[in-house]
Amino acid sequence: MLKKTLVFIILTVLQYQAMAQCAMCKTAIVNNVSHGELSLAEGLNFGILYLFITPYLAIMVMGFLWYRKSKLNARNERVSSHN
Repeated sequence: MLKKTLVFIILTVLQYQAMAQCAMCKTAIVNNVSHGELSLAEGLNFGILYLFITPYLAIMVMGFLWYRKSKLNARNERVSSHN
């Protein structure tokens, strides 16, 4: 129980730091865009998409590996049951 509480507290504290960073990034982007510099905004958008897609790709890879392993195990069980 102590471990779960500690993890919850750590994740809560990290969340507040992430929100503060987003406000700082937004301010920087607004200032740059108002001065006509769009390269920073485009780079930030790419970074956000990269960070958004990465966990989903990892979950898809793990799901594919799990599916492949379960199919191989099922095939091996059928082969061993026929012998």
